Amino acid sequence: MAKKSSFSTSGGNSLLPWMGIATIVLLLDQLSKITITRLFSYGESVAVTSFFNLVLVYNKGAAFSFLASQGGWQRWFFTALGLGAALFIVYLLKRHAGQRMFCWALALILGGAIGNVIDRVLYGHVIDFLDFHVGGWHWPAFNVADSAICIGAVLFVLDELRRVKK
Repeated sequence: MAKKSSFSTSGGNSLLPWMGIATIVLLLDQLSKITITRLFSYGESVAVTSFFNLVLVYNKGAAFSFLASQGGWQRWFFTALGLGAALFIVYLLKRHAGQRMFCWALALILGGAIGNVIDRVLYGHVIDFLDFHVGGWHWPAFNVADSAICIGAVLFVLDELRRVKK
């Protein structure tokens, strides 16, 4: 009897749909970053609405520019952290492939994590360009990868809350 591939499309334990979602996130992230870097100069900002700008900025740190002002070691630390997280997420996806909301969350986080790892490896920083603001207060700029990670985190929490209520 032939062993079924972990990437098979039959049955509830297929890794393929989740890797497909992660790949779509990764492609959207990288295409949006390529587009913004070709259309904008560093620091250039264009108002889209009264609360949203497109702006090209670089983040050498993690979320909210955490550790961005360090000497460069953080690039490799966050790259290794992202790759480690990606490997662990693939393991979890394979193990729990039938749990739809949990796997949606993980797939979004995986695609976003790899998108930001690619930036760190290629450029030494993450490319951010989505800038929301209210009055004079701006959230830190972010990107498609960051958005996918945040949505994945929310889905993960919702999944856990749903599981606890059962």
